[in-house]
Amino acid sequence: MSPAPQHALAVGSPAPAFQLPATPDQRLGLDELRGRPVILAFYPADWSPVCGDQLGLYNQLLPEFHRSGAQLVGISVDGVWCHAAFAEQRHLHFPLLADFEPKGEVARRYGAYREQDGVCERALFVLDADGIVRWSYISPLGVNPGADGILEALAQLTANAPSPAGASS
Repeated sequence: MSPAPQHALAVGSPAPAFQLPATPDQRLGLDELRGRPVILAFYPADWSPVCGDQLGLYNQLLPEFHRSGAQLVGISVDGVWCHAAFAEQRHLHFPLLADFEPKGEVARRYGAYREQDGVCERALFVLDADGIVRWSYISPLGVNPGADGILEALAQLTANAPSPAGASS
């Protein structure tokens, strides 16, 4: 019997809180990112070719993400030391969080864990400043989902954002 297909956390759902290791002695929690859009990029493994290409693309697009006020965070079941070596080798400039122990606990809460393989799905989530899922997508493991969906979701958030108090249109 094959496992049931994964379903990403639904749009409109509050994103489950988490706090995961970003380095051997630092943790990053979702609550620390409130007040701005957040891009969560769950991915299977640091050293896989597709993951390297995907995260490398996102690294190149960081200025575009930042123009939308968004913070990008990568999450996999790899450990912090593996993340550190991978980020250094790929020159990544965004946090990679270790959903290592208990393995895949955060990914499970997002509907982004592949029980049969013991890795994260290649899943993307765009959260608004209040931590609500505004867009999600699970890509086949062997397919780089690119960034078009992320950019469109961020554009929608920007278009729907209220103007700052006192700003003239």
